[in-house]
Amino acid sequence: MKAVISAEYKTFFKEIKERIYKAQYDALKAVNKELINLYWDIGKSIVAKQEKLGWGKAIVETLAKDLQKEFPGIQGFSSANLWRMRNFYLTYWSNEKLAPMVREISWTKNIMIMERCKDDIRREFYLKITKKFGWTKDVLINQLEAGAFERYMVNQTNFDKAVPEKYRHQAKLAVKDEYLFDFLELGVELSEKELELALLENVRKFLIEMGGYFAFVGNQYRLEIDGEEFFIDLLLYHRQLHCLVAIELKIGAFKPEYAGKMQFYLSALNDRVKLPDENPSIGIILCKGKSRTIVEYALRDTKKPIGISTYKLTEKLPRELKKYLPSPEEMIERIKHLK
Repeated sequence: MKAVISAEYKTFFKEIKERIYKAQYDALKAVNKELINLYWDIGKSIVAKQEKLGWGKAIVETLAKDLQKEFPGIQGFSSANLWRMRNFYLTYWSNEKLAPMVREISWTKNIMIMERCKDDIRREFYLKITKKFGWTKDVLINQLEAGAFERYMVNQTNFDKAVPEKYRHQAKLAVKDEYLFDFLELGVELSEKELELALLENVRKFLIEMGGYFAFVGNQYRLEIDGEEFFIDLLLYHRQLHCLVAIELKIGAFKPEYAGKMQFYLSALNDRVKLPDENPSIGIILCKGKSRTIVEYALRDTKKPIGISTYKLTEKLPRELKKYLPSPEEMIERIKHLK
């Protein structure tokens, strides 16, 4: 009888706990939305007074001083923040799509997106993705600095077809189009084994460059199938995607047969290594170079989720992502699916 009561109580306690967490979350959302509305209205009022009465910059400084005197225990009324409120209103007041979205994330994250993104397409991307994945301030900063928007737009994967919709966008963000291994002290001429060993010697920096959510599982990860041995160069685990990530290192340009070999590895990992509660494994083929057209053909009919990326050993060579970015119309179409 006690066991039954205990099981019922655990269920009851879990329901109450989840209800409290939801109430706390809803309360925080409501407070945040009201704060954004307040800052919006202050920015709107400053703009209106300046336009109507011809007030200049001095009014913001005066208003900041008086507000701080009137509300000494409340932060957020510095002259710098009042200018941000003004710019915030001017940036979004005429945009019917983005104006409601800014109420869904914090003021600090809004300011980072507004000031670091110079067009509405990028702002919409970061507003949507920050809310969707609950990015913290630090994660947002890292994603902005790493060019998450450009990576999302140009990366070459087959994730739209091969990854379940519920974590498709997160998977696409997890794979960069290009990785920078400038922490490796290697010459231009090297073997795949030398590249692998150098990455292992710098595994912490390697995982940071991969994106921060990866954990190291092993190198030359052994698979035995029908008495024959196969070895995956590097095996990682992505903590947000909850899946194994197989990495193959290539010192030359991408070749179509690499995709077939990766499909084989992913099938074996899913069948023999993946745990029941984990998502299907993902493959990343890291090459010195690639023809984007050859990659498109190689991945077109591939069923397993694979990304083809390049790496550089020095930042002296310029990144050339811009020329591969889709047109503004195509960008808008892709961002529509970030719901």
